[in-house]
Amino acid sequence: MPKRLLQLLQTGILLFGTMVAAQNYVLDSLIRVHPDLVDLEANMLYYAGESPAFSRFFSKLDSVYQGERSKLHIMHIGGSHIQADFYSNKLRTYLQNMSEVATSQRGFVFPYHLAHTNNPLNYRVEAHNDLWEGYRCSVSYHKTTWGLSGVTAAFRKVRDTIVIKSNYKNDDLNTRYSFNRLRVFYNTWEDAYQVRVTEPALVLSDTVVDQGKFLELRFKEDVEEVSLVVERKLHAPRDTEFLLMGLEMMNDEPGIEYTSIGANGAKFDSYFRCELFEEQLNLYEPDLFIVSIGTNDAYTPNFNPEKFEAQYEEFMAMIKRASPDCAILLTVPNDSYYKRRYPNRNTAKQQEIIHRLGQKYQMAVWDFYRVMGGYGASAHWYEQELMPADRIHFTQPGYSVKADLLLDALITEWERSASRPVNSILTYFKAIGE
Repeated sequence: MPKRLLQLLQTGILLFGTMVAAQNYVLDSLIRVHPDLVDLEANMLYYAGESPAFSRFFSKLDSVYQGERSKLHIMHIGGSHIQADFYSNKLRTYLQNMSEVATSQRGFVFPYHLAHTNNPLNYRVEAHNDLWEGYRCSVSYHKTTWGLSGVTAAFRKVRDTIVIKSNYKNDDLNTRYSFNRLRVFYNTWEDAYQVRVTEPALVLSDTVVDQGKFLELRFKEDVEEVSLVVERKLHAPRDTEFLLMGLEMMNDEPGIEYTSIGANGAKFDSYFRCELFEEQLNLYEPDLFIVSIGTNDAYTPNFNPEKFEAQYEEFMAMIKRASPDCAILLTVPNDSYYKRRYPNRNTAKQQEIIHRLGQKYQMAVWDFYRVMGGYGASAHWYEQELMPADRIHFTQPGYSVKADLLLDALITEWERSASRPVNSILTYFKAIGE
């Protein structure tokens, strides 16, 4: 029954609104209560076994699992599912707690509150929000300069103080973050604003870097919080603006870094509007790039499959230019409803395209559309209170189930690639936080 399922899930998972206790694996609870809701046989990484890129990735992942002090970087991009950072943060927390050296830096984030949109709960950036204006690449009438985040917060006043906290409601297990370097991505080509730390004695150096458009601050010690002053220079005209495009909290620790990039409503068209996206992506060499774009592309009566496939290929090519050895995981969007009235048939067309691209480029596909039941399945997830009434997004228990499903598929292929016994790693992950 729906109420019973929800009750079982909530007793076994972290409720993201409060961020208490640890991340817990809840897929088993779901299957016990409603075994036909998901297709577990389809929950795999298709084509990963034939992919040299995934073989390299799983080898590096296994080394971190065994306690080796190496770095591994995962990037995950999408729309509102990823901006909210519910299921991506659960994956991050699982992976960063799998060994004593698995927690790396928090890395690249965006201060969404300054852009007047929802911010993930595991970090916080505070300022006088009413002095800032937000622009999303996914909003057609928004015009500005965007970078990797796809969101920009514009400031046009004289002065404000920004407080950056690397930890906020994330006291789960070992995943607390500190940093001794901070990158501030903004319109450095304009000489209109100064950015300085409120405690200058903390700063070792500050360097403006043209490639990627950021100021890099180096500190004398590790910190979890720092305050910056953004101040208009005396010579600058009053109509000038400071365009904040992202922050990166960095340290020298080994382990796994999991960067989530999301903008509400984003599709491929949206990210291709970001003129600095590739320039900033080139600052990194991700080991795994998860592409979860497609739900918003399909949300139209005029879906163009040829355009979607061409843009997907173009996006994959951009990732490979930044990191030629990168493994790319293509995720098929979830089943959803169009205007809350009927299931969206375009997702099945995307499913065919994504499988074709995975095979063509020897990359993996996670077919979540099939896993959750295919066409019309979102109605059943809604009945079980795993999706809200829009039947596009998920409830907090639903995102937790989604995270467990992806983790299950990822680990199953990892075990196969590393010649480990079936369920040996998964059993370990299920014990995290218990």
